[in-house]
Amino acid sequence: MSRSARRRGHNAGMKLHTLVGEPWADYGLIDSGHGRKLERYGRFRFIRPEPQAMWAPATGDWRADGEFVPGSDEEGGGRWYYEQPVPAEGWPLTWNEVTFQSSCTPFRHLGFFPDMAPVWDWMRERTADKRQADVMNLFGYTGVGTLAMAAAGAKMVHVDASRKSVAQARANAALSGLEDKPVRWIVDDAAKFVAREVRRDRRYDGILLDPPKYGRGPDGEVWRLEEDLPGLIAHCRQLLDADSRFLFLTVYAVRMSALAIGELLNQAFADLPGTVEAGELAVREEARGLLLPTAIWARWKR
Repeated sequence: MSRSARRRGHNAGMKLHTLVGEPWADYGLIDSGHGRKLERYGRFRFIRPEPQAMWAPATGDWRADGEFVPGSDEEGGGRWYYEQPVPAEGWPLTWNEVTFQSSCTPFRHLGFFPDMAPVWDWMRERTADKRQADVMNLFGYTGVGTLAMAAAGAKMVHVDASRKSVAQARANAALSGLEDKPVRWIVDDAAKFVAREVRRDRRYDGILLDPPKYGRGPDGEVWRLEEDLPGLIAHCRQLLDADSRFLFLTVYAVRMSALAIGELLNQAFADLPGTVEAGELAVREEARGLLLPTAIWARWKR
């Protein structure tokens, strides 16, 4: 049996891993249970819905500055209710060298995804020995992952279809004192941009992609995760070679298995040396140390 054939069958014995986001000074999961979670974001505390918190909370003391109450439809919806004044323009938080603006968005999150912290650490480790590694962040949102890599010396390409998100990412760069780092800020449809990079014969040392379940590009392009992810992964593979370091894929809010996206990467990277792994992201609760799952992931690393 050829090496590629063995790799294509790797799913049969793929071991799932959990990447755990630990509390840090400006963020922590205080408590969780009964379908909700209580978190601290700097000096503020918020309650948000969390269907996976099926257990009972550790305590009944859930005093918070605000709570997001979901709507009745499955597509999201809902609104924030505040017990104390919260700055509408947001407030600064810090992770290592990166300072960024957090705010209560209409989409229930607070302008970044704290469970990605172990991913930022892992990517920095993968490129620590390479000066100015070329890394692309697709669906880069407000740029905390981009700035985490730029602060560690990477040359970044940050791509997001939302002009507002890219503007916030650039503002976060200025807030961090990282505006002079080598970052290309791109407002574009991720799939179209990657296809053009393939035609340009570009090469990257690493790629981070955090695609939504559904989205629209700046020119009305429609993104549907289950339909469009395989083609995007195939194009990303063409931007990496045997000397590249990683591709990291995260998937939120979709009925999909870590084994499924692991096998997608396993087949796409069958011709390259390295390892494909998959698993869950989780955040450690401060009250009891239990792990709250948040997303699934798959990665290729050399």
